[in-house]
Amino acid sequence: MSAIASSPRDGAARPEGAPLPLSRPSPGVIAALFCGYLAVGLPLPVLPLFIHERLGFSNFVVGLVIGIQFLATVLTRGYAGRITDQQGGRRSALQGAIGCALAGVLYLVAALPGWSAGAALSIVVIGRLMAGFGESQFVTGCVSWSIASVGPTRAGLSMSWTGIAMFAALSIGAPVGMTLYRQMGLQAVMLACIAAPAAAWMLAIGTAGYRSPAGVRIPFHRVVGQIWRQGAGLTLQGVGLAGLTAFASLFFASRGWTHAGVVMTCFGAGFIAVRLMFGHLPDKIGGNTVALWSLMVEAIGQALVWGATHEGIALAGAFVTGLGCALVYPALGVEALKRVPPANRGSAIGAFAAFLDIAYGIAGPTAGLVAGHFGYAAVYVLGAASALLGAALILVGDR
Repeated sequence: MSAIASSPRDGAARPEGAPLPLSRPSPGVIAALFCGYLAVGLPLPVLPLFIHERLGFSNFVVGLVIGIQFLATVLTRGYAGRITDQQGGRRSALQGAIGCALAGVLYLVAALPGWSAGAALSIVVIGRLMAGFGESQFVTGCVSWSIASVGPTRAGLSMSWTGIAMFAALSIGAPVGMTLYRQMGLQAVMLACIAAPAAAWMLAIGTAGYRSPAGVRIPFHRVVGQIWRQGAGLTLQGVGLAGLTAFASLFFASRGWTHAGVVMTCFGAGFIAVRLMFGHLPDKIGGNTVALWSLMVEAIGQALVWGATHEGIALAGAFVTGLGCALVYPALGVEALKRVPPANRGSAIGAFAAFLDIAYGIAGPTAGLVAGHFGYAAVYVLGAASALLGAALILVGDR
């Protein structure tokens, strides 16, 4: 009997006995990604307050510590992509879930009484590095696993659903984390950061494995060279989101506003609504067109946050930012996947996501410097300008 069978959606050889492609992304993969990404959302509004108010460090240090996770993530995306291509997305996701849980353990240790401010900060930094290492493998594995479950002709739809899972986790995790912090302390938040990836691991272990086709693979640096333009657009999109995640709680506190915990909920509501209604558009009309208009909407949202005179306007700006950010990743991701061999899809996902990690890693400390010199509102001027620059890059590249 032949060792392979054809896959009608993938257009490439499928190993005999492998699960048939689905019409929608694997529910088990989406559920696992949601649970695991809660470990990213839960500490987002909490760690800046812990570092700035309890430990007494500056805004620049806050941005540096928040951003350092993404440095660890970008430096390990190549490894995550290689594991995904060679051993499958499930293997990468399982390893990543363990790393995320270990990060929660380190956060918990930092929250224990008796540490000096410097020692507690050092432990948090190590935790952020571990979280980045875990997230790199977990997200790369889950996204590639989800695409493999439906085939490349529905890659945009798949990336829309994985994004929904991730930002639903951010939207729910951030206010839950803030509530736990205020009512029960940092230790309760960090226990949740351990439990969430543990649940993701259990979901992943029981879900069918899907893998990209075998074939010739090109080196990771060549993958990066093929997709750098799409990656640069993604980097510029990420500046606005980084400003919301790292400084919204401090921005709201500086204005005397009390609903910082729902900033990411508003962002996520806009984000998820667009992906549910229009997630098919990158596959249907092309990624560049969708990304161009999306970045322009993001710029409007960032401008609303910057000019807000009431917290309701700022929350509306977060919502509009979510509308704009929603389809940038799947739109540019579809374009990126067209430029690499099928056997390099895991590496392409890892390299593409690394550009977003770069945005978070650079934007955090940069926004901290901007906030220190010009105030927190100026962070969102930076976000709007970056989104417009990304739109210009896509427009010039498309022509």
